[in-house]
Amino acid sequence: LSMCSKLCYAIGGAPNQVAGSAASFFLQIYLLDIAHITPFHASLVLFIGKASGAVTDPVAGFFISKSRWTKIGRLMPWVLACTPFTIVSYFFMWYLPPFASGRVAWYLTFHCLFQALTTLFQVPYSALTMFLSTDQKDRDSATAYRMTMEVLGTLIGAALQGQIVASAHVSPHCTVNPSLNTTDSWHDTPSSPDPSDPLSHQARVYMVAAGVIAGVYLLGIVVLFLGVKERDDPYALNSDRAIPFCKGLALTMKHGPYVKLTASFLLISTAVQLEQGNFVLFCTHASGLRNHFQYLVVTILVSAVVSVPFWQKFLQRFGKKCAACGISWMIPFAVMLVTIPNLILAYFVAFISGLSIAASLLLPWSMLPDVVDNFRLQNPHGKGHETIFYSSYVFFTKMSAGIGLGISAAGLEFTGYKPGICRQSDDVILTLKLLIGAVPAILILLGLFILLFYPITEESRKETKLALEELR
Repeated sequence: LSMCSKLCYAIGGAPNQVAGSAASFFLQIYLLDIAHITPFHASLVLFIGKASGAVTDPVAGFFISKSRWTKIGRLMPWVLACTPFTIVSYFFMWYLPPFASGRVAWYLTFHCLFQALTTLFQVPYSALTMFLSTDQKDRDSATAYRMTMEVLGTLIGAALQGQIVASAHVSPHCTVNPSLNTTDSWHDTPSSPDPSDPLSHQARVYMVAAGVIAGVYLLGIVVLFLGVKERDDPYALNSDRAIPFCKGLALTMKHGPYVKLTASFLLISTAVQLEQGNFVLFCTHASGLRNHFQYLVVTILVSAVVSVPFWQKFLQRFGKKCAACGISWMIPFAVMLVTIPNLILAYFVAFISGLSIAASLLLPWSMLPDVVDNFRLQNPHGKGHETIFYSSYVFFTKMSAGIGLGISAAGLEFTGYKPGICRQSDDVILTLKLLIGAVPAILILLGLFILLFYPITEESRKETKLALEELR
């Protein structure tokens, strides 16, 4: 593979991450503080939206596996067809409708559409890794390029969104009476604007951000289409038969390496989603970092971008399972931030968290092709299983993230979160601290424990490579 092909492939995945990052970091606080829907309804929007995307994964995998080869490939037509609808649904997901009574249904509809359409993009795009080259090194290199650009896309999405909408969450009307040391000393001046007004400044800046990110989306897809050529396996036999989707799904669920890899990163990705989904709320309401959240988010993501090449070199030298230890680095520092909310410490924690997030993003997509190769070796005359592996993996990670975000928003409802007020109750602050510190720590430790039993080592990867070359 040429560097140009790898770069174009990587750029194609960035827009999905740009949009996903903006939603991960800001959608929950947007629904609560701008749209003024209750935490319970916000939890429904977040969970059902993620669940709809998750359910779409096996459906997309089924139809894609039935697709015929065209002049531009078997996967590329799906990527191109869903892009314009994805852009439209993304924009309306951030639009504040003029009616208040139907806002929950509005956001639920467009969040579900956006999640389902991004799935129709993500499944063929991620499976495209297997159709760029049959060489493991080429695929690993393309995956490293892709993850670097996807993390950069995550950075761009959070930075663009954060810088554009920061003014919507600055609250100059929140003042403190220094003579009183109680929560009642925080109060809103009557002249403050209502964010739930569709014509308010807060609503407008969110729509501006959505329009900018929609433009980035379109640009990335054009680069992917012009710069990447999908190739079928040149060594496949004419007698090879496509594995039926239901049979293939049953076989993947029995494949030991896949089950262990999926279970491990299901827990780890849920922990990362909880960090992303609640970080802005934590900075705004629980740590006194209201005026720094956008810079902390950028610090996390810059750290993640610059560390992806480091992790790629690390896993090449020490192995992929060994590189997983980096995911645990965020645990002690996140706990320190929760217990000692200090500005300097917050930036240090943001930097370390970026290193861990980069490892958690790179490793599963680097290890999944090894699992597919291992399965191919055990089923030498079957084909079409790649999309089954990728679609079911995305299904499980999305479903777990949806459950995690839904439970976290429901927890805020239970503890009495109130949108638009300057200071939340002590119960809400404690809940946010748990969602940033203790809960992700437990999930990450459980995920890493399961990964200890993952059977594919660097030695077995080499043996699989040789065996596949002989088979071909």
